[in-house]
Amino acid sequence: MNRALAAGLVLLGVAGAGVVLGLLLIAPSGSPPAPSSSPPPTTRTAASPAPSAVDTAAVNVLSRAIIDAITAHDSAAFGKLTCRPQSAEALAGLQRTWDAAGPVTATLKEPPEVRGESATAKVHVEAAGGTKDTPFPLHKENGRWCVPG
Repeated sequence: MNRALAAGLVLLGVAGAGVVLGLLLIAPSGSPPAPSSSPPPTTRTAASPAPSAVDTAAVNVLSRAIIDAITAHDSAAFGKLTCRPQSAEALAGLQRTWDAAGPVTATLKEPPEVRGESATAKVHVEAAGGTKDTPFPLHKENGRWCVPG
C-alpha cells in the first residue's frame, strides 16, 4: 500500500483512538461487580444499554459512507462525516494522501461494534502496495453518529 495512504489512515486512526481513550478516561467508572457463581443478569443497566436498532442502522450507514469516501478518494465527503468541521487545509492534505495512494478497495472487516454512544468500524483497505486494517472510532453527538476529530 502506498505509504501516503497508510500514513493518512494511521493519522485518522490515532486521532480517533485518542478521542475514544480520552472519553474512556473521563467517563465515570462504576464499582466492580461482586463475585458470584450465578449467571449474569440478562437485563442491561443504564450504564450499558443494548444498542437500539436505530443506532445500529445509523452506525452501519456511517461505516458504509466512510468506506465509500475512502474508495472514491473523496475527502470532502469524508469531511461531512466528522463531528467537527474540518479545515480546508486538513481536507486538502487528506485528499493529497488519497490521490497519491492510487486505486484502493475498502470493506468492513466485521460488523461495527456499538457500545452506547460510541462505536467502532474496522475498515480493511487494499491497494497496490498492500493491505491495512484501521479501526475507526465513531461517536453519537447531538443525536448524530460521526467520526470524532
